[in-house]
Amino acid sequence: MTTLPRDTDNTPIPALRLNPNGAHIINASTTSARNSSAFDAETRVVSVFATAPIFIQFGDNTVEATTSDHYFPAGLYFDFAIGGDKTLHTPHLAVITQSGTGEVYISEKQ
Repeated sequence: MTTLPRDTDNTPIPALRLNPNGAHIINASTTSARNSSAFDAETRVVSVFATAPIFIQFGDNTVEATTSDHYFPAGLYFDFAIGGDKTLHTPHLAVITQSGTGEVYISEKQ
C-alpha cells in the first residue's frame, strides 16, 4: 500500500507525472527572461534546476524578474506549486542573474 503525502488541508497530494511536452529551458542573464511557451493549464508543479545563481518570479506572460525577487541557488533541484484546486495557475517563470549567464531547466508535472 502507498500513502500519498497530504497538504496543509489534509488533502492527499497525488503523485505527479512529467508532462511529455513540458520541458523548458530559459537562458538566464542580467536581463529578465521567461519561458516562451506558457505552462500547460493542467500543470500543478514545475521542477526547476539552474546552472547559475538566479532570482525568480512566477506570473503571467508579462512577468519580469529583478534581483530583488526570490533567490534560487545554482545546482539545486526544487519543485514549485503553480496551480491546483485552490490556487490560481501561474503560467510563466521569469529569471535573472546578478552577473554572468546560465541555463534554467524546467519540467512540468501534472
